[in-house]
Amino acid sequence: MIKVSKFDGTEYYINPHQIECIEIRPDTMIVMLSGKKHIVREEADVVIERIENYRRRLNQFVDNPSVVQE
Repeated sequence: MIKVSKFDGTEYYINPHQIECIEIRPDTMIVMLSGKKHIVREEADVVIERIENYRRRLNQFVDNPSVVQE
């Protein structure tokens, strides 16, 4: 899961495997496979970086399951 925030500052987590696309209009809108849309405070580049870091952590675990990441 990756952390994102609403414009009121509320933070929450979304499953990056369920993201269909990220639109910039001018706010960042994350469109989920279900069709639900999340408008978030973070820039699209930040969301993409969080997705990459999340997947990198998953790959580290798959490559070496004895390593536990926090």
